[in-house]
Amino acid sequence: MTHRVAVLDKDLCQPKKCGLECIKYCPVNKSGSDCILLNNDIKKAQIDENLCNGCGICVKVCPFDAITIVNLANELSSHKIHQYGQNSFRLYKLPTLKKGSVVGLLGRNGTGKSTVINILSGKLVPNLGNYNNEEVGWQDVIKYYKGTELKTYFEKIQEKQVKVSIKPQQVYNLLKTFNGTGKELIEKYDERGISNYLINKLDLKKSVEFNVDKISGGELQRLVIAASMAKDADFYFFDEPSSYNDIYQRTKISRIIRELAVAGKSIMIVEHDVTLLDYISDYIDVIYGEPGSYGIVSGTLSTKVGVNVFLDGYLPNENVRFRDRKFVFEQTLTSNEFHNDEIVMEYPNLTKKYKNFSVNVEKGQIRRGEIIGIIGANALGKTTMLRMITGKIKPDHGEMNKKISIAYKPQYLTNDVDIDVITLLEKINRGVDDIEEKQILESLRLKKLYNKSIKNLSGGELQKVAIAITILQKTDLFALDEPSAFLDIEDRITISKFLQKFVKDYGKSAIIIDHDLQLIDLISDSIIIFDGIPNVVGHGTIPLTKNGAMNRFLKLLDISFRRDEKSKRPRVNKPNSRLDKQQKKCGNLYYTN
Repeated sequence: MTHRVAVLDKDLCQPKKCGLECIKYCPVNKSGSDCILLNNDIKKAQIDENLCNGCGICVKVCPFDAITIVNLANELSSHKIHQYGQNSFRLYKLPTLKKGSVVGLLGRNGTGKSTVINILSGKLVPNLGNYNNEEVGWQDVIKYYKGTELKTYFEKIQEKQVKVSIKPQQVYNLLKTFNGTGKELIEKYDERGISNYLINKLDLKKSVEFNVDKISGGELQRLVIAASMAKDADFYFFDEPSSYNDIYQRTKISRIIRELAVAGKSIMIVEHDVTLLDYISDYIDVIYGEPGSYGIVSGTLSTKVGVNVFLDGYLPNENVRFRDRKFVFEQTLTSNEFHNDEIVMEYPNLTKKYKNFSVNVEKGQIRRGEIIGIIGANALGKTTMLRMITGKIKPDHGEMNKKISIAYKPQYLTNDVDIDVITLLEKINRGVDDIEEKQILESLRLKKLYNKSIKNLSGGELQKVAIAITILQKTDLFALDEPSAFLDIEDRITISKFLQKFVKDYGKSAIIIDHDLQLIDLISDSIIIFDGIPNVVGHGTIPLTKNGAMNRFLKLLDISFRRDEKSKRPRVNKPNSRLDKQQKKCGNLYYTN
């Protein structure tokens, strides 16, 4: 037995531009019932889930891909926790917080992670699927969870006996509500008397003296994390704390969040950087479903099992397959599939000096079919190097001796144009054949975005469009600056694997900056490391072998990696664990098997 989920994306539904095919071709409508109607109040289609037979014809005939029809197991209907409205997103089940532990919430964007946080923090009273009933309150929720840990928790929420602190996903919203220095912000919320400790631990000594609208995205992220941690709360929620920060800063964030767990607090973290999630979490709850349509929370799993289950796309304990393929990682340290070792580009020692900052990059070369990853702290000149190589800025010393065509995706993206995605993609396609174009657009899953305006895209959607625009150009070298930003874990892995295959199959080359170590490990053949003093002086190495570069970089981070025996993915060893100590002792920080 199944129950129907019918979801309408109201932003995509455009009855004035279509022939109302969903209404016209619905077989239930043809039989005389009103399964799909035009809601005259909102001028959008409206689907009756009780009448819908799940045939999917409306999904196929809708020219704007606005309709999603899914059949779910009937027993799930009794686990519906919240639904935002008719034909809207709905959430099934909730995770359970654990005292003195960090619980990671792992899943795709749009499957309800933020909704989970809003419910568990008490900001949103779940309606248990009764979206028309405004009378649903905490008493109904408490009754629903009778006999479970969540019953006691929601009783405390109702009685305001639980203090909650939330680090939101959109940290830039702070600028709309607070006007002052970083130090004033932390001290405003400091109920634990630890503002100075947090400022030191999160490298905020300089930035806290400035007004919050004058600091970088990474500094603002760490500032909001510090303000959230300064509160004296029982439960702490961190929604994507890694955004805008480099791997050094992410490691520091992980360590200081772990200190909360050691102090007996309950922590939940939503994160797409699996390296950080591995490092910080004690447990994982997988959340799966159809983005924008529904999300289902799994039972609680150990970190190792939870991440592997997500990568497999299969929950063995619940006998649920939520993805038709699993992600498999290769164990090879590098790839030798270069096209006759042909050199696509050679660059000399490059230097660039500004008023307060200078960077030097050692000479190197890029072979056809090769992907070079670039890693290092923020503000060391990684983007400056990419801009010198692509000709966006001229180096003070060193000149490119071979002119090749380069497609460049910048770090910061703008969405201030009112043009449909499909129109922009058609304009940018410069000679890529139909087969290549189909591979690119299908791999990036862009079809649902075709009729959306660029100015209305989310951060992750805009990132995928920017990557597509780069790869659709007929060029020798792709230069991508932080392609993982705002993408969920599934998109990161999918795009990494696609780029690896695309570059090899079509004899292209790529150079990629990113802070996601799993992505760099997955995609790179060689690696350039940047070190130095942020905002003062930076230095980039020659392209190093992956094994040598990762060992060197992990030593700087004081962490060690091993291969997961099942998925073969890189896993961070817990600090001071047996394997961590063993690998550090023998000097092999990058895999032992």
